[in-house]
Amino acid sequence: MEHKALWALKFMNFDPSKTQNKRKRQMLELEEMRLKLFPRKLKSNWSGPFIVKSMRTHGEIELVDPSASDQQRSWVVNGQRLKLYLEGEVERLSIVMKLVDP
Repeated sequence: MEHKALWALKFMNFDPSKTQNKRKRQMLELEEMRLKLFPRKLKSNWSGPFIVKSMRTHGEIELVDPSASDQQRSWVVNGQRLKLYLEGEVERLSIVMKLVDP
């Protein structure tokens, strides 16, 4: 069985460095295509206090940014992605225990 596998690799002229370079080129081409199709990046991390304007069916929530210049501008997000906003710093508690050999 090993002989057949070795023969198949030689027959296909398997070269790991060529395969690696080919895969890198393919990944770069895919990234270029993605940038052409979706030129602007999505804002995935947004935080701050937002006002809930309305709740829709299936858990969609319409939000408004109170600090924005246009108060009528709103967007719809999945309600499961929202978290409570705690204004200011959150106090973190820690406990220190000293261990002693008996």
